[in-house]
Amino acid sequence: MASTEQVIGTWILIALYASAILYFVIKGSLGIKSMKDYAVGSVSFSPYFVGLSLAAAMTSAATFIINPGLIARYGVSGVLSFGLFFPIATMVSLVVLTKSFRKYGESVSAISLASWIGKKYNSKGYSLFIAFLSALLITFIVLILVALTKVFASALNTNEVYTLAAIVIFVFGYMMFGGANSMVYTNAIQAGIMIIVAVILLGSGYEHFKDGIFGFFEKLKAIDPVLVKSTNEGSPLFRDFWEIALAQIIIGAAVVCQPHIITKSLLLKKDSDVNKFLVTSIIVEVLFFSVVIAGLYARLEFPDLTANGAPMNTDNIIPMYVIKVFSIGWVAVLVGLFVILGLISAGMSTLEGLIQSLSTSITNDIINPLFGKNITNEKSYIKINRIAIVALAIVAFFVSRQQLLYPKLSVAILAQNGVYAYFSIIFIPIVLGVFGKKIGLKAPLWASITAFITHFTVYYGFPFLVNSGSVSLGYFDKYFVGTVHNPAIAASLAIILSAVVGLSLYLTDKQKVKI
Repeated sequence: MASTEQVIGTWILIALYASAILYFVIKGSLGIKSMKDYAVGSVSFSPYFVGLSLAAAMTSAATFIINPGLIARYGVSGVLSFGLFFPIATMVSLVVLTKSFRKYGESVSAISLASWIGKKYNSKGYSLFIAFLSALLITFIVLILVALTKVFASALNTNEVYTLAAIVIFVFGYMMFGGANSMVYTNAIQAGIMIIVAVILLGSGYEHFKDGIFGFFEKLKAIDPVLVKSTNEGSPLFRDFWEIALAQIIIGAAVVCQPHIITKSLLLKKDSDVNKFLVTSIIVEVLFFSVVIAGLYARLEFPDLTANGAPMNTDNIIPMYVIKVFSIGWVAVLVGLFVILGLISAGMSTLEGLIQSLSTSITNDIINPLFGKNITNEKSYIKINRIAIVALAIVAFFVSRQQLLYPKLSVAILAQNGVYAYFSIIFIPIVLGVFGKKIGLKAPLWASITAFITHFTVYYGFPFLVNSGSVSLGYFDKYFVGTVHNPAIAASLAIILSAVVGLSLYLTDKQKVKI
């Protein structure tokens, strides 16, 4: 439970943080005259600011709060998965895809991922299909809202549902007006705070290394030997090399194909800025992904994963760790308050990007093609975009409330299922669009359909069959027994089959053209 000093300090931080955010929102809103201004901005941004914005948007509360909680529970196997294999694949994919994606997007004035795909394959129907599927990203919004609620409620000793309501009203409220003009600057400021906080969190466990790194691992081993092993057979996420490495490499390569990530490159006005943008974002990302190690520090602070005699929810572990470690002495309290600000920034930065990209896609890629004939001016689209944000806020609140009141292992499972499904569906179409030549609609469309069917069949169908005894998959049964399943298994299989179908059709069509 937070002390009186921590509660008062947190309220002061909230007031200062909210004031700064509102300043940039008001300033940014003055430059918004159209939906394009809201989506990609009306001013020229520094590539370093956009790079910081991308780093902040890519990292989110998952990296600073949720994933370290899972690592606290399951150990080094989680560090390998979330802190090594996933980040490496993500950063390589970002470099490979960004330049070509931006080059085509700039040439056709694409302002969203769905519009990029629609224009690339000359299909309004395909664009509409992708736009509707973007609703899956609401699960990621829920993850961030839950993480932020845990941080605020822990630091303020407030009711979680009321805290959630306040966060939703504030964030979704200001995102109705700011858009890209304000988001790049707020994200850059948030990234700056996160850089300092990342260093603080990485250093917060220094006392555990008095006997060197081997001494550190011995302390973990004394709690539970499985915590220092490269696999954790008792976990639902890190049981073997497939879950820890191969699936995470596939997922990491595809994860950049989220609208709030890959479309960041469209904010750049010059090709010469791309390398500066990428170098900035990757350097900062390396630091951010390292923060998951704090999960091991948290396990040493809470060996039996209880607080005040009660079992800890996985998503509560890092907020509780920060409250405990930075609670003795006024200097520690001040540092702890800054760390809390960093955790808030980690959530807000991605949340802003998701709200902006999702609302843009609803307005531009769903409302416009379906009802555009009845909409006469650009101001109407801006109003519709704000209504879309309100609708997103309502849905996100009720799903987040359910996750707070009736948690399973972690909100990460819900978020991964939705987000992984989304980018498994669009990954191969984007790869084909970036690197293929003269591609028709058939290959990418069937790649998307294959991924859609595979992901949800594997995630929902296989567990039902295995648990009911209808089917036995032998070695693979372990992925589908019980009530908690790893979305990375379903998504990685979906991407593999999607690639086989998409590339086969592409090569077949190419061969027919030659003949």
